[in-house]
Amino acid sequence: MAQPRVIVVGSSNTDMIVRAARLPLPGETVLGGDLTTAAGGKGANQAVAAARLGAHVTFVGRIGQDMFGQQTLAAFQREGLNLEYLHQDADTPSGVALIVVGPGGQNIIAVAPGANRNLSTADVTGAQPAIAQARVMVLQLEIPITTVLAAALAARKAGLTVILNPAPAEALPTPLYEAVDVLTPNEHEAALLTGMPPDQPEAAAAALLGRQVGTVIVTLGEAGVVVARRGEPPRRLPGFRVQAVDSTAAGDAFNGGLAVALARGDEFDGAVRYAQAVAAISVTRHGAQPSLPKADEVAQFLQQQVVRAG
Repeated sequence: MAQPRVIVVGSSNTDMIVRAARLPLPGETVLGGDLTTAAGGKGANQAVAAARLGAHVTFVGRIGQDMFGQQTLAAFQREGLNLEYLHQDADTPSGVALIVVGPGGQNIIAVAPGANRNLSTADVTGAQPAIAQARVMVLQLEIPITTVLAAALAARKAGLTVILNPAPAEALPTPLYEAVDVLTPNEHEAALLTGMPPDQPEAAAAALLGRQVGTVIVTLGEAGVVVARRGEPPRRLPGFRVQAVDSTAAGDAFNGGLAVALARGDEFDGAVRYAQAVAAISVTRHGAQPSLPKADEVAQFLQQQVVRAG
């Protein structure tokens, strides 16, 4: 089987993480543990996730020439990403995310985008040779929306499957919805996009499908996913129950796994289940990119689920 080819256009950050007994309330200071740092950023996480699962991955993004940028570049090289379209900005710092992780793996995150803000439509145009060779493009919203739209339109024109993870959620232009094959919000992002309560993911998925997206997958953590496809009523697929310690990058793990499965031609429900397995493994580990599993780990996890079900 040919190696699946995925292109990710998106963000790269360095995560600065504090673990605390509980998440702080507005205006409150909570003492936590030691500060740790890890490679992160939604785009970078999704690219690394796909690469560890065996895909040939091209990453289109921007980082600074600061210490964080140099560390990011070295990490990407170790992961085997195609970095021909990764640009280093001389005058803009690399992106940074500030993360507090509470009990049960829940977290709150604030991001300083830095060089991610400079990723432009010209960068997308320059990456056209890689777009033409890929089968799936993955996008998120930590880069300018104009760049996201340009990338989606370029991918659609080249015949790629376009996955958009609308995080952090913001209002999307109609042409972007129409260029997306698979939209993957979590229940809170789906609520923000539609104005519906987070506890009504089926209704939110149906509403998003009405905006001319090909397929909507609302992720619900261990509760599974809600899938809405044209011509079908929304339906739930169950998730995997694991002992979660850190949900950071769980959505990115899901999207990376989904991209790889679709790029290699898996049938849809099988691709979703594979993506759920990748995410389930990731939440049992600390950090963003450090938590992302390799292909053999996912295969072993899925085999264990079969044995337990039997």
